[in-house]
Amino acid sequence: MERIPIRHLSSTQAEPDLFGNFGIRKIVDLLDGKDMLQELHRHDFFYILVIENGKGQHEIDFRSYPITDHTVFFMRPGQVHQIELNAGSTGYLIHFRDEFYLPHDQHAGQLLRKLSQLNHYGLNADQFPKLMRVLLAVFEEYTDKQECYQEVIKANMGIFFIELLRAQQHNPADQVSLYNQEGLEKFLSLLERHVFSHKQVAEYAQMLNLSTYQLNAIAKTTLGKTCSELINEYLILEAKRHLLATSNQVNQIAYSLGYEDVSYFIRFFKKYTGHSPEAFRQNFR
Repeated sequence: MERIPIRHLSSTQAEPDLFGNFGIRKIVDLLDGKDMLQELHRHDFFYILVIENGKGQHEIDFRSYPITDHTVFFMRPGQVHQIELNAGSTGYLIHFRDEFYLPHDQHAGQLLRKLSQLNHYGLNADQFPKLMRVLLAVFEEYTDKQECYQEVIKANMGIFFIELLRAQQHNPADQVSLYNQEGLEKFLSLLERHVFSHKQVAEYAQMLNLSTYQLNAIAKTTLGKTCSELINEYLILEAKRHLLATSNQVNQIAYSLGYEDVSYFIRFFKKYTGHSPEAFRQNFR
């Protein structure tokens, strides 16, 4: 069965002395005077694209975003994307694995998970220079490699994450309790690991030692959706990824997602998208 193309960090992309692998590049060097066109693929690492000035189009998990000045794209491992970035764009491309920035500080870990739930950050002209100053410091440490440069890079990346979170516009009504936020993160983490074999809310509630009512209340409070809706959305998204990024047959995709009854999978997909899997592939590929 064909798999969605996955890009990994190699020794040419990352600094081997940095635990867990980390890399930062100037976009202008990456483009080298040419447009960048990348077909649909996924990464096994975090991918942050910081656009100081630029134009293009970036599609992440089938949602399209225009590339404009003062934007940040923050992608989690496993997400699929394709990108068109015009020559002359400036900024930084950062990539790192979980192990690189997996802080022992629980709050810092929550910060990274929270930031990565949003793929697109639009900043104003006043907010952006502060981020660029931090990334310039990271780039210089990465380039010069003075004593303890790894620790300095990690510290500055922590500052970058905090500044990005501060720059995001929050609605006070959207604030949720730490308990609910932690519960949601645990549920989503389990969902990513087990959704192809466990599709019932009760199974996740049992893993978390909660009742289905408690787990649904957490999802409703934080995201405004039931756990069943989140499970179905994840399955539909993964199905779309395979339909558009591979040439696998529908029955192969259904089996890979944990559906033994292919006709049920086709009805399920059509219910949520309005298209059969084959029609979706033909219309949107």
